[in-house]
Amino acid sequence: MERSKGIQAALISAFLLGLAPVLGRQAILFGFTPLAVVALRTGFAAGLLFLIVALFNRPFLFIYPVGIAGCFLAGAINGFGSIFYYMALERLPASIGQMLYSLYPFFLALWMLLDRVPISRLTIFRILIATLAVVLLTIGTGTEIDWVGVLLMLAGSILYALHLPINQRVLFDVPAPTVTLYTLLAMSLVVVPAYLLFDPSLPSQGTSWLPVIGLTLVTFIARLALFLGVKHIGGMQTALLGLSELLIAIIFSHLWLGETLTWIQWLGAAGLAVSLFMARNDTSTPIQKSHSAGWLKWIRPPGIPPDIPWGPHD
Repeated sequence: MERSKGIQAALISAFLLGLAPVLGRQAILFGFTPLAVVALRTGFAAGLLFLIVALFNRPFLFIYPVGIAGCFLAGAINGFGSIFYYMALERLPASIGQMLYSLYPFFLALWMLLDRVPISRLTIFRILIATLAVVLLTIGTGTEIDWVGVLLMLAGSILYALHLPINQRVLFDVPAPTVTLYTLLAMSLVVVPAYLLFDPSLPSQGTSWLPVIGLTLVTFIARLALFLGVKHIGGMQTALLGLSELLIAIIFSHLWLGETLTWIQWLGAAGLAVSLFMARNDTSTPIQKSHSAGWLKWIRPPGIPPDIPWGPHD
């Protein structure tokens, strides 16, 4: 039951995050700068979630000190990753950018190995298939590649992968909405000052804000679903299911932005679909609360009191 809930949440998150590069690219084409896009969508999403929690479910504001430190570390890392991501989108088509970003399960596997987390053979096989698929999707463009954009997107992918195992540790004892809230707030503390310091501009009057509004809503809902997935099936399985966001990005990039794929890229998309289909046979479980090894072992509470607002097993 918990695994099924986690898979559903991960797929919902993937669908919504698949729309993010399309909406982000559209906003940039409309005249918003990359820093404006990332600051507006993150700040608005964090503010909306904080308002909802403060008004309707205040117990979710509770978090222990080490937990909030973990959330702020993960949020800061992902904040810088988001800046790289949207700077890359300024230089790359949305579909190509998302293809490169989709290498994050490979980087996540490296981070998890450093944290001494075992990875099943089937998971490793799925990573290899997915990586090969992303390579086919990337080399099959038939156009000259902007290598600065590629490096920026890979940097964003590496940092996104890094923030997942950090948040997974916090999710041992903290509900997904709480982790989402404090992670988004930490991201805002990175991206909003960056926007205000380096590029505090907005497009001319009359420019449509619909892509930014859509991106804010996508970020708000997708983040909740993402961490719910990580809580129930672990960061690696959530990341592998999250690769379906690439298929969503490809479809909507074609429908909304007129981007197309070559036959080699379609072959890569098929390989990605195979990796996703194998999820039903991948019985890997998330690392357990008792896992006390690795470089993230400090992210654990000294003892959860039984009378905390949302309960020690919520």
